[in-house]
Amino acid sequence: MNVEVRPQRFAAAPATPGIADCDIHPALRSPSDLDTWLEPRWREYAAQYGILRRLGMHKGPAYPKNQPDASRRDAYPPEGGRQGSSPSFMASHHLDAHNVTLGILNPLLSGQGVMNPDFSAALCRAVNHWQEEAWLAADRRLRASIVVPYEFADAAAAEIAFWAARNPEFVQVLLLSRTAEPLGNRRYWPIYEAAAEAGLPVAVHAFGYGGNPITSTGWPSYYIEEMTGHAQSCQAGLASMVVEGIFERFPTLRTVMVEAGFAWAPPLAWRLDKAWSTLRAETPHLKRLPSEYLREHVWWTSQPMEEPEPRAHLLDTIQWMGWDRLLFATDYPHWDFDDPAHALPLKIGEAERRGFFSGNAHALYGVAA
Repeated sequence: MNVEVRPQRFAAAPATPGIADCDIHPALRSPSDLDTWLEPRWREYAAQYGILRRLGMHKGPAYPKNQPDASRRDAYPPEGGRQGSSPSFMASHHLDAHNVTLGILNPLLSGQGVMNPDFSAALCRAVNHWQEEAWLAADRRLRASIVVPYEFADAAAAEIAFWAARNPEFVQVLLLSRTAEPLGNRRYWPIYEAAAEAGLPVAVHAFGYGGNPITSTGWPSYYIEEMTGHAQSCQAGLASMVVEGIFERFPTLRTVMVEAGFAWAPPLAWRLDKAWSTLRAETPHLKRLPSEYLREHVWWTSQPMEEPEPRAHLLDTIQWMGWDRLLFATDYPHWDFDDPAHALPLKIGEAERRGFFSGNAHALYGVAA
């Protein structure tokens, strides 16, 4: 294993109230970082066949970013390696610099979306071990997300049960939004059941490996269309979860929508309510308005935040959602990083500001401030 596990855990001693960052992306220095937790047969398999994901393009994502993994130029660790691959550099460059006292790790390059079911499960297990030993052991401010092979729900449920019992510093389950079927489909129900039993939120992060075009009408021409298309896939997935009755079947389940904006939440709810008022006979399993499920069961991260003009319209949106449902996120180390010093440029009360930057996350994840 190439990642150094430090016996001393970094810890900030801020003079001002700390910030909770609900979307940080750790990266591997190289695939060999996982060798410690992969059986020899899977190392040989990766060397011989590669890691094949459900993608519409044979050679990788259709819209490559200008920087590796969409990351900032200034985020390369001084000791070398990819952006986001050094716990010590992330501690100084991001956690210390921005007074982050709670950071939620969301690894994006894991076994998720890998077509071989057993290899997908093995990679997810290895990435979770890597989070535990290379990141959680290095910095007490960090918490991890359980990455699961979500297209293979029984294996995903087993992964949730394993880490929920093993390490309380894994505080949520991580899915991606572009799945093979809509997120409410019954094939994914074992995941929600396992998360609810463990008392863990399910985070749905933008992107994914469904193997389909990112729009319902085919492949767009430009990267900007992919960037704005994240919200479309998240809307479709969340509507599916509501209409399929996920929150009625699992009434304690909490969901976090990550990195797809949130200003679309009220109009989605209004449209669902309007349609359900005339089509409710089709879904007798729903006992309440769709908007009520959204308000009760869904949280939203701030990055990327829509900023309309006049900005007062953003206040209307957040007030509809509820100030206790909005979580601050930076997306570090990606190029569209949100600096906490400049986020939420609105005149709001101190209670709302404290909740947004810290309190809501601590409450959701059960982490003492």
